Amino acid sequence: MSWQTLLAIGSGGFLGAIARAYLNGLINHTLPHSLPLGTLGVNLAGSFLLGACFAFFMHTTWFSLPLKSFLTTGFLGALTTYSTFAMETFWLFQGGSLLLGISNMGLNLLGTVLAAGGGYKLTELLFTS
Repeated sequence: MSWQTLLAIGSGGFLGAIARAYLNGLINHTLPHSLPLGTLGVNLAGSFLLGACFAFFMHTTWFSLPLKSFLTTGFLGALTTYSTFAMETFWLFQGGSLLLGISNMGLNLLGTVLAAGGGYKLTELLFTS
């Protein structure tokens, strides 16, 4: 892997982590709830955007490998967060909220797969229309 690609991933990760912290806080402040909606929101948005990026990259040659890596592995990889989702789910279970823990798991796991597929299919549709 080239130093340009590594630098692109690191720069994207830096910006994605900042975006995650900001959006997570904004969502949790705007929509207070027993479920960790901030993490769910960034995971759903990031998965949708990742699916859209991969479909876009399949239909164009506009982006170099470092730029693709900046957007996908770097920015979107840092924006979404499996470890935070896992810890928040553990805390829901630890606090006795079995239904909320299972709901959080289902919304994150199924929701992110549907979001990624939706982003992919929507972007693919734009290129095949």
